[in-house]
Amino acid sequence: MAKILIADDDRSIAELISDALTDEGYETEIVTDGEQALRKITGSAEYSLILLDVMMPRIDGLEVCRRIRDEVSCPIIFVSAKNRTIDTLLGLGMGADDYIAKPFVLDELVARVKAHLRREQRSLPVNESNVIKCGGIEIHRDTYTAYKNGEKIPVSAREFQLLQYMMENEGKVLSRDRIFEDVWGTEYGDPGTVAVNIKNLRDKIDVEGKYIKTVWGIGYKFTTVD
Repeated sequence: MAKILIADDDRSIAELISDALTDEGYETEIVTDGEQALRKITGSAEYSLILLDVMMPRIDGLEVCRRIRDEVSCPIIFVSAKNRTIDTLLGLGMGADDYIAKPFVLDELVARVKAHLRREQRSLPVNESNVIKCGGIEIHRDTYTAYKNGEKIPVSAREFQLLQYMMENEGKVLSRDRIFEDVWGTEYGDPGTVAVNIKNLRDKIDVEGKYIKTVWGIGYKFTTVD
């Protein structure tokens, strides 16, 4: 059973979300401030997905995400009344996988949670190698780890999935919409998050601009050919 942490200082909203997710068969746990969220996440509990409100007392959701992102691989979805573009970009830049603004349609939130969990639970093909190498980049699918020239590079679960997808399609030009559909696996959300995650990957594994190329007006491609 998937276990979901709901971190929101509005207890009534948190309980509303919890009831909806419980009805779908998920186990939920509620915390009402950022310090509690950090204690739960960095403690012994393991979560399949985390819902974080941005504006929480003590420590806000953006800071919680920043502190935990390299330590947890599960999807992180921001749920917040702050829906300005800058807040979305900040959250996604810190490693969040999705963003839904209040007031939200409960069915949409549940649908996004389901989509992210389905994506995480996908199984590997039986005869497919767990290791992919392209140039100096190497990824291990069974452990969600990435390496550049033998050095381990910290990446979030979504960044890893994006990198894996691009390496599996090495040399192909992939549109932003296609990447969003194939990697995020949901009809909800903003395909603009692709660009944010591409930037994150470049900052971590490709500051030289050697591997991830922008094809203007179309999308992106991963290549080992200069």
